[in-house]
Amino acid sequence: MPPNLTGYYRFVSQENMDSYLRALDINVVLRKLVCLLKPDKEIIHTGDHMVIRTITSLRDYVMDFDLGVQFEEDLGPVDGRKCQTTVSWEGDQLVCEQLGEKRNRGWRHWLEGDHLHLRMTAEDEVCVQVFQKVK
Repeated sequence: MPPNLTGYYRFVSQENMDSYLRALDINVVLRKLVCLLKPDKEIIHTGDHMVIRTITSLRDYVMDFDLGVQFEEDLGPVDGRKCQTTVSWEGDQLVCEQLGEKRNRGWRHWLEGDHLHLRMTAEDEVCVQVFQKVK
């Protein structure tokens, strides 16, 4: 049975965000701004339904979805694109596939103790963020 990811997580660290954003064609000014942000995550996980809020001082981004069901995701706040998104479990990892203009786009979340890990991919770039569970 997959883990329940419900909780509030505070930003700890990130690696390679600028290159990941460059792969998404984000302009240099916005890349620099995003790299300074320290987002928090709030996850509500109820059965096969999840809400993942990424919370920043600039803007929040909310994903509200049913596991295993493809939906159109509006990534306008991120890079102006829409994609066909499916989120499902692969073992103990929550895996998101975002089909659209960018190859190999998606992410995966997993827990190691009280740390939530996020690995985001786009094209050949990988960004990793780590968050500490606080409640």
